Amino acid sequence: MPEDYKYDEKEVLEGKPYAILAYLWILCLIPLLLKKDNKFALFHAKQGLVLFIGEIIIGIVGIIPFIGWLIAFFGTILFSVLSLIGIVQALNGKYWKMPVVFDIAEPIKF
Repeated sequence: MPEDYKYDEKEVLEGKPYAILAYLWILCLIPLLLKKDNKFALFHAKQGLVLFIGEIIIGIVGIIPFIGWLIAFFGTILFSVLSLIGIVQALNGKYWKMPVVFDIAEPIKF
């Protein structure tokens, strides 16, 4: 867990539904807009936003015949697995730093 994210059980319980939404494509905007004051929801929402943007990019790349289709196929699997793991971690009330995704998401300010 990052140093500036202290575990607060009340905050985790309050933010858990929003943290789960964060990994469901465009629904990542809901916690970003409605729960800016909840560190748990915001932590997961920023990672969900990075995944969502990655999914959009993969969709655009998927337009390219053959190589784009392969990239889109494997990229979709990767993003789906990461989203599923993120949902499970949010359900368990954990701050989980996704490899690479966290490094991109952390500097995002809302």
